[in-house]
Amino acid sequence: MSEYRYFVVNKPYGVLPQFSDHDGRKTLKSLGKFPSDVYPVGRLDLDSEGLLIITNDKMLNHKLLNPKFEHNKTYLVQVEGDITDEAIKKLEKGTEISVNKTKYKTLPARCKKVEKPENLEERDPPVRFRKNIPTSFIELTIHEGKNRQVRKMTASVGFPCLRLIRLAVEDLRIVNLPRGGVIELDKEFMLEKLKLKKDTGSAPRTNQARHRKPSGGSKRPGYGRPKPKPKGRR
Repeated sequence: MSEYRYFVVNKPYGVLPQFSDHDGRKTLKSLGKFPSDVYPVGRLDLDSEGLLIITNDKMLNHKLLNPKFEHNKTYLVQVEGDITDEAIKKLEKGTEISVNKTKYKTLPARCKKVEKPENLEERDPPVRFRKNIPTSFIELTIHEGKNRQVRKMTASVGFPCLRLIRLAVEDLRIVNLPRGGVIELDKEFMLEKLKLKKDTGSAPRTNQARHRKPSGGSKRPGYGRPKPKPKGRR
């Protein structure tokens, strides 16, 4: 049995959350070399950014994607217009969206208006702006995973999404991990931050803590001891 591997990626805009594409678009391969048996957990749309977990641990994948476990996912959302308290309350209570051409009311969520983060990197390409129409930012935490749910939620309360960044899954956050950065984490740390039981997965005893520096030569985001580069290659 091969050892379990756990990577966190800060996915840029315009990168597909997969390793191949028949249309020649950018994929996860553009961010670095990964072992041949890993895959992304869930999806982060082509036009969305932020935290994406890549692993070969099928049990972790099941635990995070099964809605009955209700794992919190937190997003930074830039919306068109100066969002109102009324709209925020609607997002918190649940709003009606379309899922598979049927009406669906989202579950209660946490939402708050925030200032634009000082360390937020500008998107490439830049977010479109319309003169005389301001934009604002919210931090939205949900524990569902409907297709393009966050975008549909903000549009349903009258504030279309301009930019969407996944900041965290439970307590696992992208901290000082630059756009396009990749870091490898050990199993124990991943399970702790994702609030999963330690019996998730069944990594062999040889799976020791290793870290991989994020791409781009920037500072490591303080997750723990450094790891050597993975031996497997894509």
